[in-house]
Amino acid sequence: MSWLDASFTVFGEHVLWTDLIGNALSLAVVWLAMRKTIWTWPVQLTGALLLLAASLHADVPGNALKQVLFCGLALYGWHRWTRGRRDGEGLVVRRATARERIVLVAVLLLGTAVVAQLFTHLAWLEIAWSPWANAYIFVGSAVATFAQSRALVEFWVVWVLVDLVGVPLALKSGLYVSGAVYGIFFVMVMFGLRNWLRESRDGSASRTTPTKDKAVTA
Repeated sequence: MSWLDASFTVFGEHVLWTDLIGNALSLAVVWLAMRKTIWTWPVQLTGALLLLAASLHADVPGNALKQVLFCGLALYGWHRWTRGRRDGEGLVVRRATARERIVLVAVLLLGTAVVAQLFTHLAWLEIAWSPWANAYIFVGSAVATFAQSRALVEFWVVWVLVDLVGVPLALKSGLYVSGAVYGIFFVMVMFGLRNWLRESRDGSASRTTPTKDKAVTA
């Protein structure tokens, strides 16, 4: 459809509206997640769909595949948070257990190794520049989104680790807009980590008493 291909030019650079709006929505998701609003997930789903369209237009199958994965994770997170709200339990922010942390780290490491091989050896997914770093960002983003759906504080930590690779990689590759987005993302993630850490401490002290501030907001 023509509107999916709509674009404009900035300083001689061709910019797709789907790419611009999709990235803007990705930033909005961080702010919404800090507030624990259910709107986090429909906004994330919309952003992923727009970035999927942009990736297909630019013929970047690896990024398109990532957006398909994010669409599925957004639907899962939406279901999880909605169910908690419907059951009257609210969204309880908590620290991951030792077992959950081991699983998250294992998936991040093993997933990165597997995806890096796919990026290196599959022609339709091949990434000529930094396949391992791109694989790390791909898997790390998925792990963070899954942990977010479980309301684990560690999801912010994973995003920090992703940004520590994403910012220098984007700048080194000359993708200054993407680098700026990652930089803004990093600052917002640090604020989110602080807020959720504080709430998890407060929640652990009053776990048996239901409070409104733990509920998913509309």
